[in-house]
Amino acid sequence: MAEARGDHPIIDQAHRIADEVLFPAANEVDQTGVVPPEHWDLLAREGFYGLAGSTTASGLDFAGIAEVLEALAGGCLSTTFTWMQHNGAVMSVQATDNAPLREEYLDGLVAGSVRAGVAFAGALPTPPRLWATKVPEGYVLDGEAPFVSGWGVVDVLQVSARDRAAEAEGGVIVSGLIDARAGEHLSVDELRLVAGQGTNTVGLHFDAYLLPTERITGSAPLGRFQALQSFGSRLNGCVACGIARRAIRLLDERGRTEAARSLRGQLERVRSDLDRGLVDATTLPASRAAAADVALRAAGALVAATGSSAVLAGQTAQRLLREACFALVAASRPDMRSELESLLAR
Repeated sequence: MAEARGDHPIIDQAHRIADEVLFPAANEVDQTGVVPPEHWDLLAREGFYGLAGSTTASGLDFAGIAEVLEALAGGCLSTTFTWMQHNGAVMSVQATDNAPLREEYLDGLVAGSVRAGVAFAGALPTPPRLWATKVPEGYVLDGEAPFVSGWGVVDVLQVSARDRAAEAEGGVIVSGLIDARAGEHLSVDELRLVAGQGTNTVGLHFDAYLLPTERITGSAPLGRFQALQSFGSRLNGCVACGIARRAIRLLDERGRTEAARSLRGQLERVRSDLDRGLVDATTLPASRAAAADVALRAAGALVAATGSSAVLAGQTAQRLLREACFALVAASRPDMRSELESLLAR
């Protein structure tokens, strides 16, 4: 059964790329842990690296952006999850008051000639795992940024840390661009993942690393920074929805129409709930949990429908099931995981 297309050219292009390029290569990417460079080049050439830029996304509403992310995530998790991080850096550089930094990087980021990742998970916990200490030259970063995707692929990272001096006032997050390469003050731990190994996800350790003033994109109170994460959390829900969508489509192709119909209805309800989470952020953790649950059950249903061959290495059904496992925790927060634990324990 063919997927429905949107009414914007980039949506149609996303479906075409997912079906004709990403999905046919996804099992090999999963087994080798390497995304072909041609994937990045294709996404750049077709304008996807500028998706978050206001000039290139003109006419593409939020629903359209979600459709693009779902389509691509159902094509190749590693390619899509790595590329998604780039858009966060585009938005940050586009909005910065640091005009010289914006002028130096924005055009390249939008074109995809400069590729970026993000590293903000170290700033969010309390106590934080990554601190920023003010010095005359900028900020010195100490601590760690866990689960940073795109290492070896991206050129720069949008890194966020907690301002040590402002902690007594409720916390301030400082962000800036750093070069994505190891050195005397930045070391890297390679990670082995159950799925999405091609995301090149690593742990970063900062030891008196200088983030110079000219590379700072901005700062924000902790509460406002956390509130802004709601938008990103909704978009990360597209990963689970995309995995579920692909599994449901494959169930349909196997003639399991009743199972596909039921799961498709559940997925539609999840999407609606995720969208409502943008209006009422308190509902978003439960919606993200529900999306991950549907992905897990859709992929599990595909494994069951496929039979014993589903457990063979290189088989699509088992890959999607492992990717659904990835979606249970990727870009999650404790409140989402608590919701999911309760949901799965019923």
